[in-house]
Amino acid sequence: MKVNLNYKNVLKFISEEQIIANEQETLKAKDILLSKKGAGNDFLGWINYPLNYDKEEFAKIKKAAKQIREDSDVLVVIGIGGSYLGAKAIIESLSRYFKNDDDLEVLFVGNNLSATYIKELLEYLNKKDFSINVISKSGTTTEPAIAFRLFKNLLVEKYGIHASKRIYATTDKEKGALRMLASSEGYETFIVPDDIGGRYSWLTAVGLLPVCASGIDIDELMKGARMACEECQNTNYLQNAALLYASIRNLLVKKGKSIEVLVSYEPKLTYLSEWWKQLYGESEGKDHKGLFPTSLIYSTDLHSMGQYIQDGQRLMFETVLNIITPAKDITLQKEVNNLDGLNYLDGFNLDGVAKKAMQGTILAHVDGGVPNLVLEIEKLDESTLGYLLYFFMFACGVSGYMLGVNPFNQPGVEDYKKNMFALLGKPGFEELRKKLLERL
Repeated sequence: MKVNLNYKNVLKFISEEQIIANEQETLKAKDILLSKKGAGNDFLGWINYPLNYDKEEFAKIKKAAKQIREDSDVLVVIGIGGSYLGAKAIIESLSRYFKNDDDLEVLFVGNNLSATYIKELLEYLNKKDFSINVISKSGTTTEPAIAFRLFKNLLVEKYGIHASKRIYATTDKEKGALRMLASSEGYETFIVPDDIGGRYSWLTAVGLLPVCASGIDIDELMKGARMACEECQNTNYLQNAALLYASIRNLLVKKGKSIEVLVSYEPKLTYLSEWWKQLYGESEGKDHKGLFPTSLIYSTDLHSMGQYIQDGQRLMFETVLNIITPAKDITLQKEVNNLDGLNYLDGFNLDGVAKKAMQGTILAHVDGGVPNLVLEIEKLDESTLGYLLYFFMFACGVSGYMLGVNPFNQPGVEDYKKNMFALLGKPGFEELRKKLLERL
């Protein structure tokens, strides 16, 4: 498998025998997932999507992405949650840190209500040619709906009757406010599948249009997802990194661990961690169950959170994402004066220094009572990233069923929305508004 799971640094906390004995429980959860007989089974379209995705829409995505790159300096992606995190994770992971002048800039909005952020982005776009990809199944989710109204108006001011040609709507195939608007205004449209939830949707047009527009090879991305789809479903338990990851996570829950920290030594993976947090937080955080997913980027965060990880409450375990071969590297050389005392590193590659930091940190944290899993990938490219994203989704589905929750709904996120609507004075929420105002 393209993802290797090294779990030797959890064996002080759970035994090999316990992992082996957990096979039947894990396979039972896998069978529930693949048979589509469990809770949330109407949102399992992602499971075999890499094998049977719509090839016509895939070609349409490529054509639209080419047009966006020809028309625009900036693509503004409007969406929240799963409607933007997958695309941003992929783009951040696979793009250069410092872009060339001719690279399409992909910027995200509609994922917050910061007046400052939105106003500054509107001002920034005044001097840019831009297009919009608005992503919403309903078209009425508050944050992206507000953003779309504002940025659509700017587009109309800049381009007049041609503005609609610069708007690409990813939405429901036949209903909803955005679908109605797209049909009446002539926006080019792409489909949010009915049977794929937001946090699982990166491999549809939801994620692939902005990813393709950024210049990333979506054929290779889907190739990796397809390989993961086949291997995660068909590889035996003890050789299946996704099943072992789900199994060990649940064994650690039974040992009293309540927090999982996803760790990387590559800052490009910051938004992959954000996507992972939504995936596991929304999927497992129900009925007062589930690990709390959080993330750290080492070695940066070792100088801020390292003390707590080493000596704080023993609530967590770490899952370390290790890229074996970096995209680029630097060889360190000695200096004559050696005032910084670093000549002992003469001949070391910088990535080799990072690997020793990783190894030393894992050993220290394990000695401090923190189990460590290591997920190893050979390199960070389109195929491997597509594989890794599917790997996490498959493991999440299995893990959620092992935990006894529905991994494919998110009822809790509706509570804040009702309160917000009431406090804003939305029609239909008058009684709730009165109750809330009494509490404020």
